[in-house]
Formats: sequence, structure tokens, C-alpha cells
Amino acid sequence: MSDRLPPPPAPAADLWDSVEELHGWLDANRPADGREGLLLRILKLSEEVGEVAEAVIGATGQNPRKGTTHTWDDVRSELCDVAVTALVVLRTLTPDAREVFARHLDRVTRRSLGA
Repeated sequence: MSDRLPPPPAPAADLWDSVEELHGWLDANRPADGREGLLLRILKLSEEVGEVAEAVIGATGQNPRKGTTHTWDDVRSELCDVAVTALVVLRTLTPDAREVFARHLDRVTRRSLGA
């Protein structure tokens, strides 16, 4: 018996539809419920950020023992994983993730750009 989860359904065209589908797929396949499951899902974000760091180190050849092990395409891919994971975690915390994110993005944009 395999420990791997079945693949999620094909992503929807809309970002938030995809986030909702991924959230549902993860909820249906989670090994831990309640607070522990929530905390583990949040910690997944740290894992993904670590993979960005690993890819940057690999793309720049900063580890002399390993040399260049990644490309900048790998870095971009890992950054996308961070973004998707963050949005799914946000959806885990609230069914209003789309609205929460839109309001926050608006505040950050106005604060940063003076709009």
C-alpha cells in the first residue's frame, strides 16, 4: 500500500477556485485533525520557504561541496509553491480567504504606493 496521496483534481482556471479545490483535497486526506492539523498545515509554509532558500543556494552554487544544483526556474517554482501554500493555509483559517486577501492586498498597496 502506498503512503502517497492520490493526485488532486485538475486545477480550476480561477486562482480561488483552485485554492478551494486544494483545500478540500487536503482536508479529505489529512492525517491529523483539529489544532494539530491546523498547526501542521501552517508549518508546511515554513517547509516551502526553506525549499526556496535551498533552490537559491543551489542556483548560485553557494555550497562548494554540491556546486550548482538548481536553476532559477527551480527558484520560481518554489516561490509559487510558497504562494499556493500560503493561500491554502489562509483558506484553512477562513472560508472568506478571497475577501481577507483582497482587503489586505489593498491596504498593503495603498500603504506602499500611497494610492
